[in-house]
Amino acid sequence: MVMSVRMAAPLPLIFLLMIHRVSSADWGVSYRHSHICALKDSSVIMSCTYTYPTGYQIMKVFWTKNPMKVGGEHPDLSEDPKYSQRLQYLGDKQQNCTVRLNHVTQKDSHMYYFRFTTNVTDRKWLGKPGVSLTVTDLQVESPERVTEGDSVCLTCKSSCTPTDRATFIWYRNSQPLTERRDRNNELLLQSVRREDAGRYSCALHGHISPAIHLNVM
Repeated sequence: MVMSVRMAAPLPLIFLLMIHRVSSADWGVSYRHSHICALKDSSVIMSCTYTYPTGYQIMKVFWTKNPMKVGGEHPDLSEDPKYSQRLQYLGDKQQNCTVRLNHVTQKDSHMYYFRFTTNVTDRKWLGKPGVSLTVTDLQVESPERVTEGDSVCLTCKSSCTPTDRATFIWYRNSQPLTERRDRNNELLLQSVRREDAGRYSCALHGHISPAIHLNVM
């Protein structure tokens, strides 16, 4: 009888270790995009989903950013005056953790993370590696000197490639060049004339760049 008890004793321990391993694997956050490039003053959607083991109740869900900890705790961006009026949580307390940030500026270029807490004090999760957000602006580049008869290429540039690519629209003297709509960020003017001179700008997703003046000699 004693021998059988000694042989059976380790089995519950092995069983508990197996349960713990399966349970731990259920914690996680998955982001649709790990890097997002957005235009200044646009709205950014950071899509994500999260999982956790059954038996836990979600108490709080929020987004945070680098530097993450303030006094040992992760700050909730919805309570930050710089974000509270622009941040909208589109998710829930089940699986969806998507958030939208409106009217972004270059100061919003950070690493962002989703975090959730449960009804068990030490059972909380921070979704690393997170989402890297870079906010950029559009700028038109052109040759310094243009002579009548030249072929001129204007380029709509940004510090990063916008995640949501769309059709570029070009403007001359604030009027759209309706024939110049392309997914390419370049505007080619062949055999320019003096009438082609003016202020050129480009737009993407309705966001227009500062205009540059093209002078044809």
